[in-house]
Amino acid sequence: MAICRRRGTISENGPIVFCDFDGTITDIDVTDEILSQLAHPSWREVEQAWVQGLIGSRECLERQMALVETTEKELNTLIDSIGIDAHFSRFYRFTQKHAVPFYVLSDGFDYVVRRVLRHAGVNGELRNGSHLFTSALEFEGRRLTASFPNCSPPCGHGCATCKPRIIRRLGHKHRPIIYIGDGLSDCFAVEESDLIFAKRQLLVHCREAGIGYHPFETFADVEAALEEQVESRGSKVKSHGMKIAVAVEG
Repeated sequence: MAICRRRGTISENGPIVFCDFDGTITDIDVTDEILSQLAHPSWREVEQAWVQGLIGSRECLERQMALVETTEKELNTLIDSIGIDAHFSRFYRFTQKHAVPFYVLSDGFDYVVRRVLRHAGVNGELRNGSHLFTSALEFEGRRLTASFPNCSPPCGHGCATCKPRIIRRLGHKHRPIIYIGDGLSDCFAVEESDLIFAKRQLLVHCREAGIGYHPFETFADVEAALEEQVESRGSKVKSHGMKIAVAVEG
């Protein structure tokens, strides 16, 4: 059974879902793959500075993408080779069926996300950008320039996309706020969430920080955990079915 972190947080507006992209919807981190294949090897030094907390993800990505040299054709070929969770499209249809708002929040890039979603046959609000909050990427010759439309004004953590701010703005009338993620870029987002689905680095962070979470491997696990919570009409959470408690895996 899915576990909520906060007590008394079931609202009449029902749940809302926020989801990471790289390594959560996709099988691997697409940005890391671009850097591994197309950037100068010094991108790894920048990555370590971010992992160690010396710089934020905005500075990290700005410096790393400046190290990439490629053509649009070469980049597109790489992006098109990226696989996604085989159960994501079904889960996305599940949220649409139950009128549960679904948003993708990512430090990654709109160019990449939209191309991956198009290749996977996902359309609608995600593809047109109204439910998509990412960094931006533009070609300048064989170079790539990153910009960050979703971190203005810059947040105190130096994030490329300020996930907590977006969650507070869009989720304030909804409960539970559901977050699905896998990495270090999700650590601040879970502080604004009621129900967390975590794997990989995010799972470790939640465990070490004493934050309640629900482990998952694929979106089939998330759907199975949520389907009994969401009624077929009105996308309301069943108060008798949602266990309101803090759960931390030992």
